[in-house]
Amino acid sequence: MRGLYLVTPNWNDTERLLAATEAALRGGAALVQYRHKDADAVLRIEQAAALLALCRRHGAPLVINDHIDLCMHLDADGVHVGGADIAVDHARRLLGPGKIVGASCYGELALAHAAQAAGASYAAFGGFYPSPVKKYAFVTEPALLGQARAELALPIVVIGGMTPENAAPLVARGADMVAAITSVYAAADPQDAARRFGSLFAGRTE
Repeated sequence: MRGLYLVTPNWNDTERLLAATEAALRGGAALVQYRHKDADAVLRIEQAAALLALCRRHGAPLVINDHIDLCMHLDADGVHVGGADIAVDHARRLLGPGKIVGASCYGELALAHAAQAAGASYAAFGGFYPSPVKKYAFVTEPALLGQARAELALPIVVIGGMTPENAAPLVARGADMVAAITSVYAAADPQDAARRFGSLFAGRTE
């Protein structure tokens, strides 16, 4: 896992969502998470199914935020769970070894160690910067990444107010993926925005 981790916004306009997501995928987005906190069940299924078909065409995995039932119904590539969602070990048992199970670890290495032991596919840390989408009650310090890199065998995702500029030092500290919503979906050119995030990982092989 390496590159731009694209997280969808709360857009009800499915056509608009697909157009922007496809542009980002053309720009090199490595993974897409479907996250729409306000969607009803009908819209959620419609959008997730359409995004899954789009991701399949571009060879990128689609993970579903929280809704493991939707992931299983569509046979999506995995789920992302937070502290108030289904437990990582439960998600892993339901989905089996071949699916992605991502875990929000906020700013706590202990959560990441527990997630790794429970079968998580990656650990997501943040928020590092103020986000226009999600309000964090804490700030994750960049120094955490060096320790996480040394102690964890999991890929590391960083999230929270990410731009290509402010994500660069986090990638330098060992982040494997940068999660972004607004910096891509609100960009005048989502394809170029995705390409700029991807360029942060150019030449990185470790």
